[in-house]
This record gives sequence, C-alpha cells and structure tokens, in this order.
Amino acid sequence: MSGSARSTPASDARPLTSSAPTVSSVSPAAGSTAGGASVTVLGTGFTGATAVRFGATPATSFTVLSDTRISATSPPGTGTVQVTVTTPSGTSNEFVMFSYGLGPAPSLTAITPNSGPATGGTTVVLTGSGLAAAGAVRFGGVAAASFTVVSDSRITAVAPPGTGTVQVTVTTAGGSSNGLSYTYSGAPALSAVSPDQGPTAGGNTVTLTGNGLTSTTAVTFGSTPATSFTVVSPTTVTAVVPPGAPGAVPVTVTAPGGTSTLQSSYFYVSAPVLAALAPAAGPLSGGNTVTLTGIHLVEATAVRFANAAATSFTVVSDTLITAVAPAGPAGPVDVTVSTAGGTSNAVSYAYVPAPALTGISPGQGPTSGGNTVTLTGTGLGPTTRVLFGTTPATFTVVSGTHVVAEAPPGPVGPVNITVVTPGGTSAPAGYTRVGAPAV
Repeated sequence: MSGSARSTPASDARPLTSSAPTVSSVSPAAGSTAGGASVTVLGTGFTGATAVRFGATPATSFTVLSDTRISATSPPGTGTVQVTVTTPSGTSNEFVMFSYGLGPAPSLTAITPNSGPATGGTTVVLTGSGLAAAGAVRFGGVAAASFTVVSDSRITAVAPPGTGTVQVTVTTAGGSSNGLSYTYSGAPALSAVSPDQGPTAGGNTVTLTGNGLTSTTAVTFGSTPATSFTVVSPTTVTAVVPPGAPGAVPVTVTAPGGTSTLQSSYFYVSAPVLAALAPAAGPLSGGNTVTLTGIHLVEATAVRFANAAATSFTVVSDTLITAVAPAGPAGPVDVTVSTAGGTSNAVSYAYVPAPALTGISPGQGPTSGGNTVTLTGTGLGPTTRVLFGTTPATFTVVSGTHVVAEAPPGPVGPVNITVVTPGGTSAPAGYTRVGAPAV
C-alpha cells in the first residue's frame, strides 16, 4: 500500500468536558477569625458548585446565585487563605485571598423605627459600634435598598420589601453583627368612627375601629392631629378630637404599614344658640308647651329646664323647637338646648304658682257693668285674664296681691270671677249682678 492508516490521537477520542471554575474576586476580602462574614465570590463556571473553601476549610454555607456569583459564609480561621470553588469540572486555581483577624465583628444596639410597610422604603437608623467599615446591611437575607455610614456608631438604611419579622444585620470585614428585629406591617384599615360628630371646640373622645391599628403612629381629623390618642387593641383606637370648623372632615390613621382614611366621617357641629322662648312662664305642674327659637337647633338631643329634662320636645326646624315643660318649683329656671355641638346659652323660664282669690270688693254691681271691682289674693302679679263667668273683663294689675277689674255687663244674678295666670286659674269667687230698682 502506498500509505498507512493515520491513527487518531487518544486525546481526540475523549469526550469534551467543561472548564474548571475561575475565581476573580471576593468581597469583603477580610473577616473575623470567628468566621461568620457574608462573602460574595465572583468568577465563572459556578453552576453546579459542590464546595467553597477558605484555605482547606469548607465555607460554613454557600449559595450559588448565578454562574458568576456565589454568596458564602466564612468559617473560623487565621491568617490569609486562598478561596476556591469546586464543581464537577474541577477546582479553581486563581490565587484570590481572604484575610482573617481584622478585628471584632460589628455590634448593633438599637434600630429606629423597628417596623415599616411591606412595600419597604422606610429609612431606619441603626446604632451600635464597629459600623464604620460596613460592607452590607441586610433585612433577613435581603440587602438593604441602600445604606449610608454616618459614623462608627450610626448607619441609616432603607428597608427593602419584605414580610413578617426579620433580623437586621450589619457586615464588615470583621464579620456580621448580632441581629435586631424589624417587623413588616400591613397597612391599617379604618372602618368606623363613633360618635361621628362633636363640637367645633373639640375635646370629646371618639372610638376608631378597624384592623391593623396596633402600630398606629398618628390620627388626624382633616389635616389636624388628634389632641391625643390611645391604641386599645389591634381593632380599636380612642382619640381626643382637636378643634375644627363646622362641617365634615376625613379621619386618617397612620401606621408603619401605611395610612387609612375615611372620607367625611366626622362632623364638627356648631353649638346651639337660643334667642327666646314663649311663653316665659308656666304652672308648677308643668305640661304646658313652650316654643324655643334660635339657631343650630336641628341636632338637638336634649332640652332642659334647670336640671330637669323636658317631658318631650319636637325639633321643628334649625331655628325652632317646641318642648313640654316638666314640673318644677316656683321661681325662675334656665332653659337650655344640647346638641353634639355642645349646650346653648340659657334663657329664663319662670314656674308660677296658681293664683288664689281671697276677696272681692264690692261683691255686687249693676247689670250694665262698668263699675270697678278690686280683687285681692296671692299670685296675681302675672295675671293674663280676669273672667266674669266666661266673659273677659278689662283689668289692671296693681301688685302681686291686687288686681282692679272693670265688670262687664251681664244678667241679674250671681256670677263666678276667676283670675288666670301662667300658673293656672284661681278658684272662683262669687259676684252678684243687681237689677235697677223699680220706679
């Protein structure tokens, strides 16, 4: 034969294999001898990694984030060691080093605020020690949206989105700090305000009900903060209403998880004002109807004669109420109207005893009338009518014990005289009409 068969090199017959991983950098490149630092390893070919080692010691734990990125927790160690990654394709051989012994891990003592909305975005202040070289701030396993090192004892960080309660930690070259609890809260949900109205002066206490109210940080009526508020339970908050202008306002509850507003849920009501009442007096037994006039009366909840509630009352309009007077002792009393806006000014009403007649002089007169009759008795000062039988007479009140009346015409014979006052009608007293003598 002119040639021999060409043999194939054994290397050409082997199946193709993937390249071993490479490590290009680690961050941070140093940590505490106690381990616990969260280290990001960058390179290539990390998919399927089976081990990450710091020198000869396996990482406490590691997570393959991508083919080029691994997050690993440094084990305890000393000195400077090579960081390697092993996959089924081999072990990296780049001399990327990690140093132990750069001081203690940072320590956290406080976090403010310690809660915020599930959407994140809350700026929190972390205080502690050893924070100046912070390389990471984490909320649970999630990196802060951003953070700023203010000093060795203070960091501000923006919370990422999250749920539940997580531990916030700071990582430096010396390791990771202790964790402080941070709670992701849902937004509050306000469902009712009771009572839903009150005076423009404020000062009354209302109960707010809903859900997610435990962490309430503010309550506002319109744009004005409540004078004070108390969180009673996750579903209840009590608040002292601030002053406000007449009309409806929204009520808003604010919590770390957000805000909740009920539109036009509370009404500021103007205080009632009384201008007059009529009649201005009545009997001790009550029962008479009194008309009250004024403004802002439509929301009336009570009408009082001194401390006694009216027997009944009817709101006719915003300017008019009729009320049935209760029984009361003789003398003047203050009448007031109450609404959610407060209690009105007082107007005077007098309880008057029934009149009593003790004498009539003269006791008789002509059928033609026109003669003057003097009535003596008690309680005659507020006399409104003098009757001879059923016939009204012209009269003049001289004093509380004397009234002078002009007898009206009438038939021959006896007739009863009565006196009427706001306190009632007197018992009758006899008077006789006498015919003219025969000629």
